[in-house]
Amino acid sequence: MLNLKKARLHPGLSTEDLCFDGVPVRIYRPKAPSAGWRKGFVFFHGGAGMMGSIDYYQDVCSKLAKDSQTVLVSVGYRLSPEHPYPTQCEDCFAATVHFMKNSEVFGVDPSQIVIGGDSAGGNYASVIAQKLVERPDLPRLRAQVLLYAGTQAMDFNLPSYQQNATMPLLFQDSVVFYGLKYFGKSTSLTEDLLIGSHVPDEIRLKCDKWMRPENLPERFLRRGFRQIPAVPCKPEVYEKLPEILSISFSSLFADDAVIRQLPETFVVTCEYDVLRDDSLLYKKRLEDNGVKVSWFHSENGFHGVINCIDLWFLTFPAGVEILDRAADFVRSL
Repeated sequence: MLNLKKARLHPGLSTEDLCFDGVPVRIYRPKAPSAGWRKGFVFFHGGAGMMGSIDYYQDVCSKLAKDSQTVLVSVGYRLSPEHPYPTQCEDCFAATVHFMKNSEVFGVDPSQIVIGGDSAGGNYASVIAQKLVERPDLPRLRAQVLLYAGTQAMDFNLPSYQQNATMPLLFQDSVVFYGLKYFGKSTSLTEDLLIGSHVPDEIRLKCDKWMRPENLPERFLRRGFRQIPAVPCKPEVYEKLPEILSISFSSLFADDAVIRQLPETFVVTCEYDVLRDDSLLYKKRLEDNGVKVSWFHSENGFHGVINCIDLWFLTFPAGVEILDRAADFVRSL
């Protein structure tokens, strides 16, 4: 990966590289003394499960840790395709559970642990928050932070996909292409996924009510889109990649009984992002099930913008503002 970023560490922080249950992590801790226990923030980086690293996200994690005054754990999960799905989410889950069980060693209140991430990392956070609902032996999560997270792989023609189909840094067809590479499947299936022939009727019947464009705020329909009729399922396509519609990847499709137990959530969406509507639809599911949601929409934001806060040659204010808002949310809990 071409690294155009200045990997800066704020002078008010110290770092330590450790392994949590075999998973590499980098711990960011404020140097200033604390009057009591601090909050913990476990962060999963983006990169489609195939790119990104602890080092590449040092500027992002340094800013989040410093501004939120948390002990932040940046998780260095193994990448696909060398380590096939679901290794990435499993690594993130293992590191999270380890931290939750040992948080007091790091001066963290176990009842004040937040998880979060951007893009694919946001997807992992949403899946892990749901898995933790089934773990009464662990402390309850205080909150989750989802920065332009992907939450579904059923419909790649939502309004945001159509409106931002050729918008850098993530194109409509790139989502499907990278997704297939991530799952170790042939990219010859790209067209079938783009038109929706991978979706069985029973899944469409169950999930369609959560996927409708009318579930989106009207303002996000103004740039235009056309309703694309569903196509018949090709069973041979679904059989090649059923995992992309399971709740271990498409977290939007979890049952209400799980959704209503999720913690307070901070959702970030970007106007010029194909994944915008994934996050908006997940936000609505949370709200419909009584989960408290704080939402920030970046009018000038695009996918991956938080990685553009400290380039050698320019900085995008939208990325800085997103991280400021995320840190404010965590600090205010």
